[in-house]
Amino acid sequence: MASPVLAPSAVQARTGRASRLGRVARIALQSGAIAGLWLAADFVVRLVHLPVPGGVVGLLVLLALLFCGGVAPRWIKAGADWLLSDMLLFFIPAAVAAVQYGGLFREDGWRLALVVVAGTLMVMVAVAFAVEQAARLERRLALRRALIARQAARV
Repeated sequence: MASPVLAPSAVQARTGRASRLGRVARIALQSGAIAGLWLAADFVVRLVHLPVPGGVVGLLVLLALLFCGGVAPRWIKAGADWLLSDMLLFFIPAAVAAVQYGGLFREDGWRLALVVVAGTLMVMVAVAFAVEQAARLERRLALRRALIARQAARV
């Protein structure tokens, strides 16, 4: 019995669905891994009674794993990108709560606005500093690798 011949569009539709399913599975798996790391860090924070949120400890652990090579960035990129793209949804409850306290905003709105602006500026400065330091470290490491490669080439 001869195998059925599929039209090119049917083959493309099947491969397109398969690739979408693979992408969704990869995002779910990577997001689950990030959530698992957060849960583990939160458990350790509660166990040791650290005065730091579990998410911060988890972030530091993930950063250390990325720097030392324990986790390749491609292993978590799709999940992290998905989480970041939907980050606005996580702030909706805060916006709804702000609507409930209209009187507070009428009385002390300028103070709250000042705190928000100052906090935003501090975060921007801290991120700029961290990015600058990371770029310097990356340049130093690249220069060191180039010098080692040049010395190895001479030998």
